Amino acid sequence: MSTAAPGLTITIADYGDAADAAAVVSLLDAYARDPMGGGEPLSDDVRDTLVDALASVPGAFSLIARLDDMPVGLANCFTGFSTFAAAPLVNIHDMAVMPGHRGAGIGRALMEAVEVEALKRGACKVTLEVLSGNGRAKSLYESCGYGDYQLDPAEGHALFWQKKLI
Repeated sequence: MSTAAPGLTITIADYGDAADAAAVVSLLDAYARDPMGGGEPLSDDVRDTLVDALASVPGAFSLIARLDDMPVGLANCFTGFSTFAAAPLVNIHDMAVMPGHRGAGIGRALMEAVEVEALKRGACKVTLEVLSGNGRAKSLYESCGYGDYQLDPAEGHALFWQKKLI
């Protein structure tokens, strides 16, 4: 739990709790509708199955930021594994703060809460992806110590690619 601002709390979502489940879905849907989340709402199927699907993934966890008990931020995370460190890692897959609440320290508090949880899980690092045009998020992440990475500077920095299968 974090109390970076008066009335701000951050907790791990209980996927079996109706209020937490609803918060995860509504926050992710709001993020999906944002230009940085693709600008499209979640499909009805995703809205209906998301929380049960998250609960079925080993190592998945979501952090919900609430301001005076109102959900205002979300971090969906997955535990993975670093072969080079032979240790777990945590990937922040979704990070969202609702419009109207941005710039108030909620994102930073979520980042700190992710790191605390990652350390509890024995993670050697936290990873994330960010759109190159999302200057506000990049500024936050950089100020928290994140950046692109290189194994050998002569070979360049890592890129995140995808191939959709469905």
